[in-house]
Amino acid sequence: MSLAYAILSVLVNAPSSGYDLAKRFNPSVEGSVGFFWSASFQQIYRELNRLEEKEWLQAESVQQENRPDKRIYTVTALGKQQLCQWMAQSEAMAPIKDELLVKLYVGHLVPHQTILLKLEDHRQQHQQRLAIYQEIRRQYFQNPQALSKTLKFQYMTLLRGIHYETSWLNWCDEIMPLLK
Repeated sequence: MSLAYAILSVLVNAPSSGYDLAKRFNPSVEGSVGFFWSASFQQIYRELNRLEEKEWLQAESVQQENRPDKRIYTVTALGKQQLCQWMAQSEAMAPIKDELLVKLYVGHLVPHQTILLKLEDHRQQHQQRLAIYQEIRRQYFQNPQALSKTLKFQYMTLLRGIHYETSWLNWCDEIMPLLK
């Protein structure tokens, strides 16, 4: 998937400035796409310019006092059409790129304690991410059947994150005794 479609996906429901959009790609921001897609400020601004040139986005300048003008980006009808066509295309299964798994693969080269420490560190990170997801679920998705169509799809994405983190923690709990 290209960054273009991730940007369109965020802007289609909430027009915003480039700065605000870039914050939505940060996983520490609640409700952000940063939990499942990352991009730097530079990448986002470069892509915003490309999308505007393709007429998939339009930008409106908004004057601000004591600050430079900001541009608010909105998805055009052409951009929405492109996003819908992209959604209908099949996608390949995402390859796993996990540095920890590579290290684990050759873990026999180091003392078990080295790997256990790494697993404990990662386990803590996954527990923290799961807690964030569960808090988002508690705050915004208590009654999934009553959600709007848009929110139901966001809830489905959140559930995938919850299942991923839960599965990772279960896997970790299963393998750590092998090293003790």
